[in-house]
Amino acid sequence: MQERSLGIDWQGLIELVEVSDMRHRDEVLALLRNTPEWIVRNGQVVDGRMRRLGMLHGGRPYWYMYEHLFPELRNSGVSVVSVIERLPEADSVFASVQPATPVEMPVEDAPATSLLADSVASATELPAAVSVSSAPKNSPPHNAQGGVSGTVKDAQGMPLIGATVLIQGTTTGVAVDLDGNFTLPQAKVGDTLEISLIGYAKQTLPVTGSAPLQVVMLEDNEVLDAVVVTALGIKRAEKSLTYNVQEVAGDIVTSVKDANFMNSLSGKVAGLQINASASGAGGSTRVVMRGVKSINGENNALYVIDGIPLPSLRSSQTSGTYETPDGGDFEGIANFNPDDIESMSILSGATASALYGAQGANGVILITTKKGKEGRVRVNYSNSTTFSHPFVMPKFQNTYGTSEIEPMMSWGSKLATPTSYDPADFFQTGFNETNSVGLSAGTERNQTYASASAVNSRGIVPNNVYNRYNFSIRNTTMLIKDRLTLDVGATYMKQYTRNQTVQGQYRNPLVGIYLFPRGNDIRKYEIYERPGSDSRYMEQFWDLEFLKGVENPWWITNRELNENRQHRYSFNATMKLDITDWMSLTGRIRTDNATINYTRKLSASTNTLFASKYGSYLNRTMTHNNLYGDVLLSIDKSFCDNAFSLQFNLGASIMDNKNQLTGYEGYLAGIPNKFTYNNIISDNSQSFPTQENYHDQIQAVYATMQLGWRGMLYVDVSVRNDWASMLAFTPKQNIFYPSVGLSAVISSMTDLSKAGISFLKVRGSYAEVGNAPERYITGPNYTLTNGVVSTATIAPAKHLEAERTKSFEAGLDVKFLGNKISATATYYNTNTYNQLFLYDAPPSSGYKQKYINAGKVNNWGIEASAGYKNTWRDFSWATTLNFSMNRNKIKELVPEGTRDPDTGSLVDIKEVNKDYNGYRVKLVEGGSIGDFYVKGLLTDDKGHIYVDPNSNTVLLDPDPEAYIFAGNTEARFRWGWNNQFSYKGVSLGVLIDARIGGRGVSATQALMDRFGVSQDSADARENGGVWISDDQQIPDAKTFYANSGDGMSMLSHYVYSMTNVRLRELTLGYDLPSKWFRNKVNMSVSFVGRNLFMFYNKAPFDPEVTASTSTYYQGVDFFMQPSVRTLGFSVKLQF
Repeated sequence: MQERSLGIDWQGLIELVEVSDMRHRDEVLALLRNTPEWIVRNGQVVDGRMRRLGMLHGGRPYWYMYEHLFPELRNSGVSVVSVIERLPEADSVFASVQPATPVEMPVEDAPATSLLADSVASATELPAAVSVSSAPKNSPPHNAQGGVSGTVKDAQGMPLIGATVLIQGTTTGVAVDLDGNFTLPQAKVGDTLEISLIGYAKQTLPVTGSAPLQVVMLEDNEVLDAVVVTALGIKRAEKSLTYNVQEVAGDIVTSVKDANFMNSLSGKVAGLQINASASGAGGSTRVVMRGVKSINGENNALYVIDGIPLPSLRSSQTSGTYETPDGGDFEGIANFNPDDIESMSILSGATASALYGAQGANGVILITTKKGKEGRVRVNYSNSTTFSHPFVMPKFQNTYGTSEIEPMMSWGSKLATPTSYDPADFFQTGFNETNSVGLSAGTERNQTYASASAVNSRGIVPNNVYNRYNFSIRNTTMLIKDRLTLDVGATYMKQYTRNQTVQGQYRNPLVGIYLFPRGNDIRKYEIYERPGSDSRYMEQFWDLEFLKGVENPWWITNRELNENRQHRYSFNATMKLDITDWMSLTGRIRTDNATINYTRKLSASTNTLFASKYGSYLNRTMTHNNLYGDVLLSIDKSFCDNAFSLQFNLGASIMDNKNQLTGYEGYLAGIPNKFTYNNIISDNSQSFPTQENYHDQIQAVYATMQLGWRGMLYVDVSVRNDWASMLAFTPKQNIFYPSVGLSAVISSMTDLSKAGISFLKVRGSYAEVGNAPERYITGPNYTLTNGVVSTATIAPAKHLEAERTKSFEAGLDVKFLGNKISATATYYNTNTYNQLFLYDAPPSSGYKQKYINAGKVNNWGIEASAGYKNTWRDFSWATTLNFSMNRNKIKELVPEGTRDPDTGSLVDIKEVNKDYNGYRVKLVEGGSIGDFYVKGLLTDDKGHIYVDPNSNTVLLDPDPEAYIFAGNTEARFRWGWNNQFSYKGVSLGVLIDARIGGRGVSATQALMDRFGVSQDSADARENGGVWISDDQQIPDAKTFYANSGDGMSMLSHYVYSMTNVRLRELTLGYDLPSKWFRNKVNMSVSFVGRNLFMFYNKAPFDPEVTASTSTYYQGVDFFMQPSVRTLGFSVKLQF
């Protein structure tokens, strides 16, 4: 037979893995079967089976095999000695080991081994003379006459199986055995030995005698350098990057699942600010990187799936205190199946995302999805079932009853026995069940992946439902071997949402629940409807009205139905032609189509503020069609004896978005609860049709080049030019984006091992990106109503330019102690120019308002993370601490002396205000985006609250412009601490995160105080009044709290720090031994929890939940739906 092994019985190892119950068994088998033992480039071994095995899941599978499987291999009684010839020069080949002369031996003594699959057997080979001889089992090192022996181990004392020991200048060498031992009889005094292993620094040792050698090898970071996915799906060595990219595995968002997987990233990535919508399951998420840059533009991150940008599809967001916007709360990424995710790359800086142009101005989240893998059919099934309860709620009182004078108030006498009424009882136990199945199979040239998942959720508010079903299929085919590959895929998503409650005064059941008089019996209102004067329908039962428009909570949840139905499908195809082994051409196309139907049905006897006595009906349908296509030429070449490396990409793309919204709404006519267009009162002011359309297109060309020198210096240059339809009618319809970066791998330039540093890199980059203006504002617009055309009041902004951000960043990456400790830090500074302002136009212009470019917003900050990971036989621990801070400042609004580009008149804008009743966002030079001001009490000339000496009461400030600066909504710092422990199949994950700084307001608390239902109002009665300062107390608490009015009139008294520290996630899992299932199934079970405990929080609401996922209206609580604590379990099966 012909022996192809180099010291390891690979086939025997595969057979042992197949029948083992080890964790990650299928991944190990796929690696052993599909990875060549040696991968050679330019005459050097750069990769291989053993190196990748050692890197898989932090080396845990390797150490399991070392402890449990390698001893069985040692019992084979066979050792292999190899005489290795030097490699021929080649650019990039797979090399296999072949014996120069066939060796015959008895079958019973022959180890069943193989090196490479037939698919690579024809590759250029590494010739070797291999002789096989019998040897005692577990033979120790020994001294041969005129030879040398010894051991080869790593820094932890573990044998380095597969290391080779070669006599320098000859073709004679030996591979170490399973215990790390080697014997080289040919070596003599004066020879020099070369000891090498993929992933470790090569060592040279002189032979000075016959004493056994003890060789300790250190990891070589040049070889072990990871590859990450960057913009446009381009893969690059991590060490070569000139900007900050954070890559995370897909399972980071599936350990504790959320209906919107983006919420599962909270606290895990430095610089990633995530705020979940208060709408509950399936709602949108606010994702901001490196601060808010645009005053009037988009500030949320861009999502990219397999290199192709995803349309936002974000719904209208809350912009006031009255109600949740019609249409529900959703966004495009929220309905993506997280079990399809292989990995994610976070591109937080402008340099990293510059190749996406205007779309990537606010950072990019790159998602790489799963593909089929070669091998037999593999099926993965997972179930996640969690149960939820309110997490952070205001504190209520139950000791004071209903006022006899004002029956809506709870300012009555103290109750002899506290009432049993608790608003928390209104909430039901919510649940979220996710079932997902994935299938993978393939041959060498054809691989398929398919998946299906179902998310079924019930919210904590009664009758709140969210159901979603995802299906996907992907096939990768090598049409021409090693030349032409076709990758095609399709997805389909169906979603149903009912009664998403965000916040507000209208159609919000929490208003009535929270403010309900404590001396009354709420149980009678649970029967929310009764027969009325009109026998055709039941009437709402509710005889209370705390505020205008407040209704019976159970009526709202059952008779005021808001339903959202979505259907979404996409098709994508990628074809890659490998022109040479260093040049390829890739073309991609994707079509993404969504239909979203929203209905609102208000039943007969709903408050007439919202409907006729017979009801109201709204029906809207939005269709969105997105088409993306690109072509990319890629070159990856080394030259000048490998001194220089070049990566060059040249491409072009087109993005086309079409959106159409049609619908109607109105009060119902004579037939109650007949929800149809033909039953709408046509001549009512509340009845009208809706039709909105837009068509956007961005065409682009781009190029990027990275030049490297000896693996230690890298220069990055990229350019992109966009032609955006939003700039139509302007003189400059294109946007140009340049970027440049430099990185230096210091650890490759000098030996830092004495300092314990195994890797050190410094980097810096500069980039310019932009934001296109709002669509259609650069051309003339007209309003068409009932066939009558009216001229727009805002002048066409034909002079506008794109908003522009200039960004600089510098950072370092360092690893210690053989990569066990790692740290990265990045400083960034960005300036965003050409902000968009709307101002009062001069009368001579013929318009009421005009747009102008001006302003400058600065953001600077730090992103940092540090980690440690290690394995001690069966126990492993990985910990990561991330930190981020951002400082925002408005450097300039409209400079003094700025003139109207058409009339030449002066443009004077000293501040920009965005008002929400008594809450104002004020943008002024020297301030920050996020600064807010509130209404408050009258003060004296020293700034102290004025107390009337006669009545001993306070007064509201009568000046309508008397706003008080209350703070900024944005955090000063954020940090997260993630720990993962593993021991013999038991795993524990703990995530603690914190937000430090920022302020918010609670109108909920203000109204609860006014109506006497809060614990604070009870405490004030117990303590003889309300303390308004250290030495001022108002004895009449009821009169004081009455100043709150509609909740927004005295917000200065309800400003809270939004600092909070919480136990964000906890997982406790166990991998069941597969031998329990006859080695046919791998199974793991886990206990999972989110928001389990709040270590610190002074606000009466959850500061990390928001009523709006857009730029403004942050930190405002107006009866927001509370966040939830979830507990549950997950089960994963692999067949």
